[in-house]
Amino acid sequence: MLIVTAKMPKRKLTLGVAAAALLCCCAIALNFGQSMLGREVSASALPSPKGVRSNQDRIDYLSAYGWQVAEEPVSTQELLIPEEMDSSYTEYLALQNSQGFDLQKYAGKRVKRYTYEVLNYPTGETGVQVNLLICKNTVVGGEVLSPQLDGFLHGLAMP
Repeated sequence: MLIVTAKMPKRKLTLGVAAAALLCCCAIALNFGQSMLGREVSASALPSPKGVRSNQDRIDYLSAYGWQVAEEPVSTQELLIPEEMDSSYTEYLALQNSQGFDLQKYAGKRVKRYTYEVLNYPTGETGVQVNLLICKNTVVGGEVLSPQLDGFLHGLAMP
């Protein structure tokens, strides 16, 4: 083991600590900037919600998020987005907003909900489903869920 000692005046020691702190702050800022840049790139890599017309378009849209789904939807339903949404919709609207979907823009409009079975959920759980809400060939919402009693609900991004 090698130990080195040195005598330094307090003034130089204080300047050295300040310089080291400044260097650390710069490194943290640089790392934060790179992580934010990485988020922008991944956000721009998301599929376009427009032009989703056919079953194959829906499957391709979901595969862009990494999901493998059954060839045909489990169910297709026409839904009416409520004109006014009460507090029971707060969490659901927040989930959709976090993905860039603004369901309040579609209040009072009819949408189609396509439900597909997910074949590659990361935990290996079976029975997981993914919903896509589509209005006039545009994806306006979506989520991945487990219909089990103790199930889960999250956005379209792969966990």
